[in-house]
Amino acid sequence: MTDDAWTQLEAERRASHAFRVRRAQMILASARGLSPKPIAQLVGGAVQTVRNAIHALNANGLACVPKQSTRPRSVEPLLDTANCERLQHILHQSPRTYGKSTGVWTLALAAQVCHEQGVTDRCLSDETMRRALQRLRPNWQRAKHWITSPDPHYARKKSGGIA
Repeated sequence: MTDDAWTQLEAERRASHAFRVRRAQMILASARGLSPKPIAQLVGGAVQTVRNAIHALNANGLACVPKQSTRPRSVEPLLDTANCERLQHILHQSPRTYGKSTGVWTLALAAQVCHEQGVTDRCLSDETMRRALQRLRPNWQRAKHWITSPDPHYARKKSGGIA
């Protein structure tokens, strides 16, 4: 390890961010020749955490000291546009069409039917299904409240004006 790297790690040991302090301690202890188990005992962490820090140092150099983002590099929905359209087609039918005992869709039931129909590779979570439905922007209100009729007297009949 170079003198510049050693100086930088010593400065990181006095940083205010706990992750950077622990990571610098692990790397410095490893540079002194300690194995992962004593390093883990020294910093109060797990042995695998020390191994991960050493592997990150070998792969990325000192760029591994600051905490990296845990967010995926690309976020692609599990249900793409074509599969969302298939989902919408499924949801426009009764669950009984697919051999289910209920006539009301739930997120879990929709996920199960999508999996059975080959829309998805596995049964998706309720949250994934909810987000897919949000992308579709459907009007999922009960038909009783929004359905209209071509009859010009429909509104008056529904309001109780004519029996």
